Amino acid sequence: MNTISPRKWGVLFVLCGAIFLEGIDIAMLNVALPSIRADLGLATGQLQWVMSAYVLGYGGFMLVGGRAADLFGRRRMFVFWLGVFLLFSGLGGFATEGWMLIVARFVTGVAAAFMTPAGLSLVTTSFEAGPQRNKALLIYSGTAAGGFSVGLVVGGLLTSIGWRWVFFAPVVLSFLILVAALALIPKAPRPDRSGQRIDLAGGVTITAAIVLLVLGVERASHTGLDWTLGTLAAGLAALAVFVGVERRTSQPLVRLGIFRNGPLVRANLAGLLFFAGFFGFQFLLVLYLQELRAWSVLETSFALMVLGIDAVLSPTLTPRLVSRFGNARVIFGGMLLAALAYALFLPVGSDWTYLVMLPSLVLLGLSFSLAYGPLTIAATDGIEEAEQGLAGGLLYTSLQFGAALGLSTVTAVNVAATDGDTPAALLDGYHAGLVVPLAAALLAAVISAFGLRAGARPVAGPAPPPAAQPTAESVAEPAITGL
Repeated sequence: MNTISPRKWGVLFVLCGAIFLEGIDIAMLNVALPSIRADLGLATGQLQWVMSAYVLGYGGFMLVGGRAADLFGRRRMFVFWLGVFLLFSGLGGFATEGWMLIVARFVTGVAAAFMTPAGLSLVTTSFEAGPQRNKALLIYSGTAAGGFSVGLVVGGLLTSIGWRWVFFAPVVLSFLILVAALALIPKAPRPDRSGQRIDLAGGVTITAAIVLLVLGVERASHTGLDWTLGTLAAGLAALAVFVGVERRTSQPLVRLGIFRNGPLVRANLAGLLFFAGFFGFQFLLVLYLQELRAWSVLETSFALMVLGIDAVLSPTLTPRLVSRFGNARVIFGGMLLAALAYALFLPVGSDWTYLVMLPSLVLLGLSFSLAYGPLTIAATDGIEEAEQGLAGGLLYTSLQFGAALGLSTVTAVNVAATDGDTPAALLDGYHAGLVVPLAAALLAAVISAFGLRAGARPVAGPAPPPAAQPTAESVAEPAITGL
């Protein structure tokens, strides 16, 4: 049965509201960055950490958040951490020093790390596998894009009043979503987690690995080679420790056997690179428009609004393309469009008109509409219900780690290539930094190409028969199975 009931539409409405909140929160902050820099006196490296603190908290704790949703209840985790998100988003608006804002953004990111995989797993477990779930996921991803495009404009309007309103506004939206969640998302029995626990050692080691790797890249242009290599080596060592912990513990944070799922692995790798390129490009574009071209915040917001074209295309055009060509081909097409968008922008000049920039922005919006939703489907399709939180956590960890890594790499390259504060020097830095998104998109396309044969058959065919209801033992089993 492919018809979505009114009750399920209500659940989807709330969950879309939460992912819309995430998109609008990030987008508003993006356009406010130059104003924050001017008011708090932040250097470029510090400014980058205002963004990276959020994505580090988000990506670093996402796996813990995803597993917590499976063990402690998806609705419970969603509602509680939405409240934490509300609180610390508001506290960010009171920051008077750069470190205060960075701390607030980090905690907000941690809250999102628990809230988002819980929301995604509520989508995947509330709708039947097949066309119904695919439709729900594409609407969900399109709403995230809508939050981003609306956030660009709203962020510009609020920043023109005062950048602190960029942090206060999400508080109101969070409160409304929280009230709706309590009313519309049905309560579920508390999961039987007898003898089960969260793998804190795994969570600590993977978070340490992400922080150290990004820190090593971000500081590469500010410190010596020995310090950079040492930091990166420490990050890789923490990653190795994480794998060792997961192989030996009886209740791993990540059941390593899940990586035998080819579409999941390709979706995570391609998503990581796609977000690395997208966030890195977006960071440079805002600096180019506001600092080199002296565009106002509002002009920048309206210029970037075209990126939100995927808010319309994701729930309308993308389902038809997935149904006709299959998930893998649609994802591959999205990656190629992203690479083309960055390549067209690579020779950007100091006097480019908006019409010259527009093809790159339109292509990037199209690429997002083709890639984001289908990547979400590929990363969760065929995964047992008891591990849907884990699958969502893996995907969003990859996306946010990619965003942090992209921002860090672009910043490091930009700073290293900028010799002075003249327009010509700034432009040289942008040109060097723009190579990073292009390389990331091309590599993502190569990885996606490996799924073309496996993904030739469309995924939006008839829904499979409903699976038997899992017992407490079968729910617990995936969490304690090793390789």
